[in-house]
Amino acid sequence: MAQEITGPGTAKGPFSALAQRIAGASPSHAGKGRRGPLEGIYLTQLIPTLLILILSVINMWSCSLAIDTVSFTNHLAGMALGIGAAIVVWRYDCRNLSNLTTALFVFACVLMVLPLVPGLGVEGGLGGLGWVRIGPLRFQPSEPGKLVVIALMATAGAQYNGKIETFRDYARLCGTLLVPLILIMVTDLGTGLMIFFTGATIIICSGAPRGWILATIALIVGAAALVVITSQIDGIPHILQDYQLSRLTVFLDPDGTASEDGYNLQQAMIAIGSGGFLGKGFGNASQALSGFLPEAETDFIFATFAEQFGFLGSIVLLALYAWMIIATIVLAMKVESPFSKLLLVGCAALWTFQVLESVGMCIGIMPITGIPLPFMTYGSSSMVTQLAAVGVVQSVWHHRQKVA
Repeated sequence: MAQEITGPGTAKGPFSALAQRIAGASPSHAGKGRRGPLEGIYLTQLIPTLLILILSVINMWSCSLAIDTVSFTNHLAGMALGIGAAIVVWRYDCRNLSNLTTALFVFACVLMVLPLVPGLGVEGGLGGLGWVRIGPLRFQPSEPGKLVVIALMATAGAQYNGKIETFRDYARLCGTLLVPLILIMVTDLGTGLMIFFTGATIIICSGAPRGWILATIALIVGAAALVVITSQIDGIPHILQDYQLSRLTVFLDPDGTASEDGYNLQQAMIAIGSGGFLGKGFGNASQALSGFLPEAETDFIFATFAEQFGFLGSIVLLALYAWMIIATIVLAMKVESPFSKLLLVGCAALWTFQVLESVGMCIGIMPITGIPLPFMTYGSSSMVTQLAAVGVVQSVWHHRQKVA
């Protein structure tokens, strides 16, 4: 294992920086030597992110030319805000959050209940209640809440140092996730599923025994099935609202167009199929950008992209996502800090779930939940959060001390 060069015996002179690199430590952290301009940047993860942003700019430009509600300027402004947030997070040492479990827990819960506060909460698309308006500012507090929950679960899980030995500790960790999860499920089912997947991944990587994990999964599947079934029975209280139930079940009958979500799915699949191998070209998405596909710039942004740039363009986009996510996982395997490892695992899980769900719902293999496609979906709340998550990865790299 590579170690940092420290102490009075550290080599000095013109060869000190070279010696530090051979030993596996960067001069910036050893406190000696000359620092290169890109020393603190994890290019392996940043390059695919920047390429995705370029595709996002091109795709949203075409949307702005055809959809009146899409402002290309606003998209660029959200991207600029996100880049600013990423830089701030990159400069900040995220390890400082590792002892703030209580503060992170309270902050996460506050963000989840903000849409329920009278005078603040406003409806979003399709009757969703996950939005807050403060003066001219309208945003989704659940978006930054995703990163807060990741930091919360990383902090809670890091204390076990890779092995959870008692069921009491496992139950405490699950309970830490359950509270903000229940609060967000009231207003935003899609974000709730995302937070559940991300938090559960962190718990698994914290060292939970396999038997406990399998038993928990079985319990969750049973509870979810019960919720869906009871939400379709008249005369008893329904946990799921009608639009939430429709979005969860429409993929089971993709040929049915009786509901609005069934129609949306059909149009998304037609748009993707009509793109063919090479696509119709920039601005020529006659299906997605001519009013046939609702929410073409948000929920079904992948269908809009696929119609214009075809199967080949879609493969390139998915390959860039895979590159970005794998680079994050590789870094997680190298850093020694348990908190930093779980923080990176949470970011990778967040992006993985969003890509799989957002793409999957456009081709009819996943429920329709309205989860944004990272960096591509129109909306500043999502863009700022996704880029802040990139800042988290860069912060771990920038402030790393030892790597395996």
